[in-house]
Amino acid sequence: MLSADELGIILLSLKVAGASVLFSLPLALGCALLLARGSFPGKTLFDAVVHLPLVLPPVVIGYALLVLFGRQGVIGALLHDWLGITLAFRWTGAALAAAVMGFPLMVRAMRLSIEAVPPRLEWAARTLGASRWRAFYSVTLPLAMPGIAVGVLLAFARSLGEFGATITFVSNIPGETQTLPLAIYGLTQSPGGDAAILRLCAVSVVLSIAALAASEWINRRARLARQAELA
Repeated sequence: MLSADELGIILLSLKVAGASVLFSLPLALGCALLLARGSFPGKTLFDAVVHLPLVLPPVVIGYALLVLFGRQGVIGALLHDWLGITLAFRWTGAALAAAVMGFPLMVRAMRLSIEAVPPRLEWAARTLGASRWRAFYSVTLPLAMPGIAVGVLLAFARSLGEFGATITFVSNIPGETQTLPLAIYGLTQSPGGDAAILRLCAVSVVLSIAALAASEWINRRARLARQAELA
C-alpha cells in the first residue's frame, strides 16, 4: 500500500512528465516537419543539435540548463526580472529538464512518420487549391498522427525516468522536484527504505511498460491500417 508521501511523488512525476510533453510538443512537431520536408544549409548540423541530448551525459544537459535558466543565468535572469518566472529548483524546471531529454525521441518518431507520408498527396491537395499549411493540416497531419502519438508516449516515458539533468538543474527537493527516480535515489542513501524503494520501483516499471505498450499498440494499428489501404 502506498503512503501519502509516495502517492505525492507519483502524482508529481506524472505532472512533470505531462507538462514536459505539452511544453515540447509544438516545437518537436515543427522540428520534425522541418527535418522531414525541409532542405536548407546546415540541415545536418541542425539534426545533430536536435539529437544531442541522446548522446550527451545528462549531467552536462543539467549544468547547461543551470547556466542558461538559473536565477543568474542568461535567460533565467530575464524570465525572473520581466515575467517573475523562476525555473531553477522548481517543478517547472524539472519539467524543462525532462522536456529537453525527451525531445529527440519525440522528434525522431514524428519525423519518420511524416517522411512516410507520400509528398504526392500534399501536391495533389495543393493542385486543388489548398495552401501549403492547409495541405499539411488536412493531409499530412492526420496520416502522421500515429507517429506523433508514439513520439508523445516515448517522450512521456523518458520524462518519467529522467534523473541526471533533473537533479543537476533543480536538485532533489521533497514535494517540489522529487520525482520517482530522485525519490528512489534518496531512499537508497538512507537505511530502512527498502520497502519504499520496491514500491516506487514497481510503480516506475508499471508506468513505463504501460507507456511503451500503448506506443507499440498505436504503431501496430497504424501499420495494419496502411497494409489494409494497400491491399
